[in-house]
Amino acid sequence: MFNRLSRRCFCTLAPRPWLFVGLGNPGDKYKGTRHNVGFEMIDAFAESQGIPMSTAHSKAIFGFVGEVPVFLAKPQTYMNLSGESTGPLAAYYKLPLNQVLVFHDDMTLPCGVLRLHDKGGHGCHKGLKSVIYHFRGNREFPRLRIGIGSPPGQMDPKAFLLQKFNLTARQRIDEALQEGVDALKLLLFKGLAESAKRFNKEQKYKHLRVQNLPV
Repeated sequence: MFNRLSRRCFCTLAPRPWLFVGLGNPGDKYKGTRHNVGFEMIDAFAESQGIPMSTAHSKAIFGFVGEVPVFLAKPQTYMNLSGESTGPLAAYYKLPLNQVLVFHDDMTLPCGVLRLHDKGGHGCHKGLKSVIYHFRGNREFPRLRIGIGSPPGQMDPKAFLLQKFNLTARQRIDEALQEGVDALKLLLFKGLAESAKRFNKEQKYKHLRVQNLPV
């Protein structure tokens, strides 16, 4: 019933709906790990809007924002198969890819620094690679990159991704999540181009402040 009503309403609502997808791994084992900050961004936005993340569809959990049509998805397929959920969700709701915003961790950005882009590659991120594959190779969808820092010394990147944040890094991530929530709210009212320009300028200065600080 929910799905029939929501699809029918989209024919008359403006602006066009958004699909926000946070990448991560399901299960308590992975909560709080660096690879799951995409999930955390979804949860932070949902909490800010009072959205219960309780309805399952297309291998994902989502909510729905009333005034502005937004779906919030946390693929339950595990990171490397994220596209198996994201692709069907975008297709089911007949959303153009420029209305699908993917949140993901990024080891090339300092911990707690974010970037909002309208398109890009996968940068060897296997979750993003899966999404692109299930979008039939199309890379022109926006993404919110969430910096988690790089592995120290000779540490295996896979082990680094599955580690939980230490106290200092956790504080930076929590701050970044709130900054991300504000950017997403701005995006819904001002559009991607204007919000990205303003947000990325702020994050550029933050990058310069924190890039050499220890975590």
